[in-house]
Amino acid sequence: MLKLEHISKTFHPGTVHEKRALQDLSLHLAPGDFVTIVGSNGAGKSTLFNAIAGTFLPDSGTITLAGADITDLPDFKRSKDIGRMFQDPLKGTAPNMTIEENLALAYLRASHAKSPFSRVSKADREEFREALSRLGLGLEDRMRQPVGLLSGGQRQALTLLMATLVTPKLLLLDEHTAALDPATAEKVLALTKSIVAEHRITCLMITHNIQSALDLGNRTIMMSAGRIVLDVADGQRAGLTMEDLLALFREKTAQKLDNDRILLG
Repeated sequence: MLKLEHISKTFHPGTVHEKRALQDLSLHLAPGDFVTIVGSNGAGKSTLFNAIAGTFLPDSGTITLAGADITDLPDFKRSKDIGRMFQDPLKGTAPNMTIEENLALAYLRASHAKSPFSRVSKADREEFREALSRLGLGLEDRMRQPVGLLSGGQRQALTLLMATLVTPKLLLLDEHTAALDPATAEKVLALTKSIVAEHRITCLMITHNIQSALDLGNRTIMMSAGRIVLDVADGQRAGLTMEDLLALFREKTAQKLDNDRILLG
């Protein structure tokens, strides 16, 4: 489904601010893979997502999605096939627009069958209402309210729905529960698991919580200095503890994972 071959990216090359963000990184995902990603700040996790989403073009390497080379495709064209959520609940929605209008924008942008100048039908709006009801937050009765009135957890749940309203070929989750309180984060995470499983969406999820990285999905990778240093799938992950994963990281990199946010998570 997703193939990254020898991706490299250096920001501000030849200056004092030079940063080698991705270094000869290769990653293959099969259809339906749910991969969790762990790493310290600066390891290259979000940069990897930006490369996949088309925020910038890599210096070298190729990116293939569902058999199509998207290496040079601009981000707005990739967005039809790639759903993405950020840590900040404010990033995924337009606060001054209603819930219904946000859903309509997401639907029309991701639907290959419709012109961007199309309008949603009454049947479309009924589908929006039904999808909202499955979130269990009562948002189906607030479709005409501005999104800015919602809580952070409600906005993230709505953003998740917007990102998957038309099933994407790939879903990128960039610490999408990190800014939420524990109870709300748990609910949004449960919704994520349910939606990804129901639609068999190929998914990459960055998390600072090592236990979540081991519990979720079918595969866990760890990054350091722009490289993937550890890649463990279901069979290898079975029975692994947080301490085991940290020991494997030390073995592969000859250094400790010293990010307090990860260790305390």
